[in-house]
Amino acid sequence: MKFIINYWRNPSGKAPVEKYIDDIENKEERAEILTTLKGIQEYGTEAVGVEFRQLEGKLWELKIRTHGSQHRIFYIVMKGNEMILLHAYLKKTPRTPLKEIETAMQRMKKLVEARR
Repeated sequence: MKFIINYWRNPSGKAPVEKYIDDIENKEERAEILTTLKGIQEYGTEAVGVEFRQLEGKLWELKIRTHGSQHRIFYIVMKGNEMILLHAYLKKTPRTPLKEIETAMQRMKKLVEARR
């Protein structure tokens, strides 16, 4: 199944995941992440260079490795195939920091409430 990827936006219209990707200094690394997201849009869960992992309930995680870095993007799927990217961070520890999950969960709750 192909996905339509959208970014979660805060009330002022800013998209934190989009900013995270834009702020990656290494142009090749940034391009790899964007190429991976494009692959997800075209090939869904069969996309190359990414792992999909369910964290809790509707909250899922994309694992993208580039140039030795491990990027994580939390997302939720709405209305069948709309993937909304909620939060991203650079993984530096073996376990996912709780504050990263909490940020994604708060955004997911706001999104679900807004779509009701």
